[in-house]
Amino acid sequence: MVSHRLLVRKLVLICIAMFGFGFALVPLYDVFCRYTGINGKTENTAAPASRRIDESRDISVEFLANRDAGIPWSFAPELTRISVHPGQVKIVNFLVENLSGAATIGRAVPSVSPGEAARYFKKIECFCFVEQPLDAHQAKAMPVQFYIDPDLPSHFTTITLSYRLYNNTPQTVGR
Repeated sequence: MVSHRLLVRKLVLICIAMFGFGFALVPLYDVFCRYTGINGKTENTAAPASRRIDESRDISVEFLANRDAGIPWSFAPELTRISVHPGQVKIVNFLVENLSGAATIGRAVPSVSPGEAARYFKKIECFCFVEQPLDAHQAKAMPVQFYIDPDLPSHFTTITLSYRLYNNTPQTVGR
């Protein structure tokens, strides 16, 4: 009888530990990605402007825009590719239009490829920092102001900035 109680206690403790570990995986993964640059995650806060420009080399920056099927917007970069010197501040617009008859709120999630270059991609200002509300049939340009850190290793010649746009409109109960 005593051995069964001990076994049950151990199994309950193992279940609680497994649940706690599973709950902690998301924040641990975010910390891991932030420090290693894996998964192309960029900071969601503004970086200070660059103080130096490396004019000895050019980096090709490509722009991609994707949207979730749940958001009734068109979404595209104004330019698909530009050439920048590391440290040079650039602004590129992403164009959106609400194709529905109702106001909606969008949220863009950025990703940089190759993932190791994400830590060198610095956004000074970005539409991805906040939600983007659009009235019915409204269109606008959403800017991202950025630079590539001059400390970017020399083997990187092309970086891709990609955004995935999601519907962040609050859902009403009973819909």
